[in-house]
Amino acid sequence: MKSICTYGIIPVRKEPAESSEMVTQLLFGESFDIINIEDSWAFIRIHFDQYEGWINAKLIAKLREHEVENWIKAEKWIVSAPYIKVVSEPDKTTHLISAGSSIFFNESDRNSFRIGNTEYYISGNQSSNKANGSIADSANALINAPYLWGGRSFYGVDCSGFTQVVYKLAGFELPRDASQQVELGQIVSFVEEATLGDLAFFDDEEGRITHVGLCLGKGEIIHASGRVRIDKLDHQGIFDDEAKSYSHKLRVIKRIL
Repeated sequence: MKSICTYGIIPVRKEPAESSEMVTQLLFGESFDIINIEDSWAFIRIHFDQYEGWINAKLIAKLREHEVENWIKAEKWIVSAPYIKVVSEPDKTTHLISAGSSIFFNESDRNSFRIGNTEYYISGNQSSNKANGSIADSANALINAPYLWGGRSFYGVDCSGFTQVVYKLAGFELPRDASQQVELGQIVSFVEEATLGDLAFFDDEEGRITHVGLCLGKGEIIHASGRVRIDKLDHQGIFDDEAKSYSHKLRVIKRIL
């Protein structure tokens, strides 16, 4: 079985319990396979990055198979604003949809779309006709979003969730975790050669990749640490101007775009 996320965010957990660690999030419009259902929980696999985990089965939209397949195959608009407001009909419920969410306009009106029997309208001045900004614009739109382990949205994001969503806005699919992302791309030999869009990876004392950020060029990096922020980057790592010390030790810079 397959379905589509029809909520702004659905937490995906390590185990089938509300108290379990959140490992990632489903964003609005992302499709997924339903692999198994136990009591009130469903074990799923997200199509975008093949990540697996448990979600509350009550949050699964009951859709026909062809509706999900058409959604999967369609060319979708990726929300680039930090968030937009969407109103569903006929109940007039408001949904706040975060950057990186996917919308397939299956009607002629480019400000409305349908999932199953529910009609959705984009509220306010956001429109699919607006061109996406640069990768720097996408990254800066999430400035000050709080750090949240497993988060992928403006309301809370972790380091690899941040880079994954920013790359998604650029039309490129990244794996979910920093340890997976580091396997991609070509090595950039010197920090001075890093350009906008390169990914910098950082390790711990045991050599494990524990952090990732997006290079802005000119010795700056934007990353999720406490919040999404811009810091200095040099050959040693990330220098925190507020703490006047290095917060992360540089392992490697990779060019993917």
